[in-house]
Amino acid sequence: MNNGTQPGTGQLILNKVPEVTLMFWLVKMMSTTVGETAADFLNFNLNFGLTATSVVVAVLTALALAFQLRTKRYTPSVYWLSIVLISVLGTLITDHLTDNVGVPLMVSTAAFSLALACVFALWHRREGTLSIHHIDTRAREWFYWLAILVTFALGTASGDWFAEGLNLGYANSTMVFGALIAMIAVARFRFNMNAVWAFWLGYILTRPLGASLGDLLSQPATNGGLGLGTTQTSLVFLALIVGSVCCFAYQNEKLSHSK
Repeated sequence: MNNGTQPGTGQLILNKVPEVTLMFWLVKMMSTTVGETAADFLNFNLNFGLTATSVVVAVLTALALAFQLRTKRYTPSVYWLSIVLISVLGTLITDHLTDNVGVPLMVSTAAFSLALACVFALWHRREGTLSIHHIDTRAREWFYWLAILVTFALGTASGDWFAEGLNLGYANSTMVFGALIAMIAVARFRFNMNAVWAFWLGYILTRPLGASLGDLLSQPATNGGLGLGTTQTSLVFLALIVGSVCCFAYQNEKLSHSK
């Protein structure tokens, strides 16, 4: 096993993952919110149905990931498009298990937690590191995107379980997951928690935070939401994401020219 600073087996590539900044976390959380509301919009508002919506989104996600894997360096538009689509796909996977298969949210939360643990274990056993600063081989890139897909499915299941299964409601669930993320931030910056585990725990928890926030904003008041609707909520957050990605692209281009 290597020490985590040298690439494992596989084709050497440039690291194609953005730097972890406050803007990264904000856009990531917004993408999770869009994943929740956009899935509902396609499924219910456009009457695609869960199966047809899942197929369409799966095809779009595969195309976006194909472009992402072919890029030579971090390209904000391609990367964040992949994130948004995987967010929607992760939501649909959980919704399919809940609505069509009848899997309880507690069970799917446990199953996705186990699946993610297996992905991390296999990734670390093969590559010796889970650091996003070393997504520099094809194998690590594949593990990275697989882990992200599972985190989105897990986040949807756990967010819905807390809000609906445990009857906490969307507002309380949002506060719970926000408090957990704040605790991780304190553990990292005050008590020097391992950076890799702090990142992945934060990444996992921003998904149910975004899902709970999306439901809080979009669901009608009779369901415990604010009644903004999936269309309006999705459009607002998509606009914010597009604006942020444009800023990322400008900064990335500026940095490339300065080298």
